[in-house]
Amino acid sequence: VQLQASGGGLVQSGGSLRLSCAASGFTLDQFTIGWFRQAPGKERELIAAISPSGEIYRVKSVWGRFSISRDNTKSIVYLQMNSLKPEDTAVYYCTKGQSNTVYGGMDHWGKGTLVTVSS
Repeated sequence: VQLQASGGGLVQSGGSLRLSCAASGFTLDQFTIGWFRQAPGKERELIAAISPSGEIYRVKSVWGRFSISRDNTKSIVYLQMNSLKPEDTAVYYCTKGQSNTVYGGMDHWGKGTLVTVSS
């Protein structure tokens, strides 16, 4: 199993970024994929997840700003981040779920991609 996150970078407050998670080594359309982030000095948190059926979870702090989608034909899951705030600064990780529900655990993690939002 491999998960490769990309698309991070430096952006001004109010800007947008789209993160991509390229998955390989398993059948993407059978598992939930999640996005976690870890800000400096804070615990890692799940911010969004999408199941094979399209069920979506998003943490309240990103409602209306972030969206998650998947392209099973390309084995990629996207995290579109709009209206970015300095508090969104973190390392973002994509993860593979243990099952096909957004409320299950994760069993594989990719290397993160750094998102920095300047004020």
